[in-house]
Amino acid sequence: MTTTIYGIKNCDTIKKARRFMDANDLDYHFHDYRTDGTNPAQLQDWIAHFGWDTVLNKRGTTWRKLPDQVRSDTDESNAAELLAKEPAMIKRPVLVTGDTVLIGFNESEWKSALL
Repeated sequence: MTTTIYGIKNCDTIKKARRFMDANDLDYHFHDYRTDGTNPAQLQDWIAHFGWDTVLNKRGTTWRKLPDQVRSDTDESNAAELLAKEPAMIKRPVLVTGDTVLIGFNESEWKSALL
């Protein structure tokens, strides 16, 4: 079973997640949105399962720098397209292992899913 961590290399939460994986000798592939791109269909699946407001990180500077009109018009129908254009707004990390998908780093959830 392949485990993939999706995110951006320089993100502090990604670094924490990768340290967790390494400390527990867990094999994984790291998918960096900035260099490897995004998959709009995958984003849509995550949005359908978790809700767009969970997948979209509204705390980041990329979201806050968007025009007010874009932020107010964002909803489930257009969030995947926005996230594909601006992958820094995808909440990080996204862990995919088998049928399990976790959004955000919560060590106890990751332990339950991976150990």
